[in-house]
Amino acid sequence: MKSQNTIIPVILSGGYGTRLWPLSRKQYPKQYLPLAGDNTMLQETILRLNGLDNLASPIIVCNAEHRFLVAEQCQQINISNPTIVH
Repeated sequence: MKSQNTIIPVILSGGYGTRLWPLSRKQYPKQYLPLAGDNTMLQETILRLNGLDNLASPIIVCNAEHRFLVAEQCQQINISNPTIVH
């Protein structure tokens, strides 16, 4: 019997989005802005994981000052208790 490994998605969400200024700011970079719809770039990235098999909850890597913003945006799309590394 072939066993399937669990995949742990790691989402890199660091940086300040300086190339998109003045829309983005140091405290609110582009990955946390809703640029192409209702969801932010981070939320869209997380939602792309829906429907994939053998996935654990994602690990999101971000700057320390954005950790609460990441947690809030995860909560908005019903991702509870995300692993956030800063």
